[in-house]
Amino acid sequence: MIYKLLADLVMLLHFAFILFAVLGALLVMRWPRLAWVHLPAVIWAIGIEFYGGICPLTPLENQLRIMGSDAGYSESFIQHYLGALIYPGDITPTIGIVLGMAVLVINLGLYIWIINRLRQL
Repeated sequence: MIYKLLADLVMLLHFAFILFAVLGALLVMRWPRLAWVHLPAVIWAIGIEFYGGICPLTPLENQLRIMGSDAGYSESFIQHYLGALIYPGDITPTIGIVLGMAVLVINLGLYIWIINRLRQL
């Protein structure tokens, strides 16, 4: 029971990290020093998508699920939990690059907006 709970907590942490990487610049508008944490998260998320890597939280969640007598999964976190909702098929390397570019473009746009806003102050 405890392993299943820990696996669910890791899954929630993983999802929170993804949200932070994609939209964390909105928090940076309020707390500018948070950029020192957010920018590395963005770089990590883009790198994982561009190079098809697996985040270390995925094997951790899988191991906890197996220890809790659940089945793990072999694909990435995005493919397992979000892929079926977003895409009807597998996430190909091309789709991974598109996702990485989306993270880059969203954050680039938000940071340009933040910088312009700060210059006006």
